[in-house]
Amino acid sequence: MAQRRLTMSNIQIGEPLQWDVSDVSGNLLLKKGYVVERESQLAALVARGLYVEATANAPTYGQPNAAPPQEAPSVLRSINLANKRLDRLLFGPHDETDFPNKILETAKVVIAAVELNPDIAVACILLNQQGVPYPIRHCVDVATIAILIARSMEIAQEDILTITAAVLTMNVGMIKHHAQLERKQYALSAELLGLIRQHPQDGVTILESVGVRDPNWLAYVLAHHEIEDGTGYPSGKAGDDIPRPAKIISMADRYCACVSARDFRKSTLPNVALRDIFLEKGKSIDPLLATYFIKELGIYPPGTFVRLNNGEIGVVSKKGEGAATPIVHALVGVAGVPLVLPIKRNTATEALAIKETLHESQANIRFSMQQIWGDEASF
Repeated sequence: MAQRRLTMSNIQIGEPLQWDVSDVSGNLLLKKGYVVERESQLAALVARGLYVEATANAPTYGQPNAAPPQEAPSVLRSINLANKRLDRLLFGPHDETDFPNKILETAKVVIAAVELNPDIAVACILLNQQGVPYPIRHCVDVATIAILIARSMEIAQEDILTITAAVLTMNVGMIKHHAQLERKQYALSAELLGLIRQHPQDGVTILESVGVRDPNWLAYVLAHHEIEDGTGYPSGKAGDDIPRPAKIISMADRYCACVSARDFRKSTLPNVALRDIFLEKGKSIDPLLATYFIKELGIYPPGTFVRLNNGEIGVVSKKGEGAATPIVHALVGVAGVPLVLPIKRNTATEALAIKETLHESQANIRFSMQQIWGDEASF
């Protein structure tokens, strides 16, 4: 049966579907008459891929009689949608009706993006840092890593949704103080330190006040700064007293904070961040989780700028066979001249092995994510 992919312009929020909708394999997803109620739900569905029979009439809303554009699902677009929605939700939780479900819908958008292409989702952490306030994109970045690790550990899908919701709201008790923290280049005052140590409990209090009742969601928010050796806060829990999902969130939180640029410091190179968190501070992490992190992220995660042994400069685009041998797309040739088109390189080959990692300013490359990953990374 010939199929046609639907785009967001083919479906009207709040209006019954005019056709049965299937996935690319022809499996029924939504029956005719189903009502899509939220923009985030629509974005997640379209990112997954929705199809109707090629002969079905699929109007483009707002453009009568126009042929529907062939818009491919995009991880980058979904991540940006999640950032936009979360920005509004976190800065005014008491102004939102049905806050818990709106967070869950946003969580589904991030999960769908990771499921569509994990490499692009991880690359967004390093390459999509502009135009979004740090405290917002940080939550989405941490959610991306937490989803990746939870899927690798075969955690149930409904539990991954709860973990993601907890990540997206983990700093709701601190969100209005982040601007003040970003301006601090030196030692924090006793007052700010107190706010930091109190923000998990403050977050739980806020979430309860806006209708969050899921005990696991609240427990993960409360414990996301507890550390394996008992030196965390707010309760100083250690080992098995800390829920494993909270440990996943904590490790992802620390990693993403290191590799993200801030107003007051440069980002830490991904391989250095991995070494600092998982090797030099081994007593403060769960060794099983460290194994999963290294397996899923690798030493050089997608989005990392690197120089190869042959002198080319490029960006890591995909995990390879080993943690230290990813696939790279070269963007600058051996003579230091930008290449007309990216060239795919397998760094498992000695001549093309990674010589060093680079900061974005050192790489000095201008490119779009779509050039590397195609339409799934379109803006």
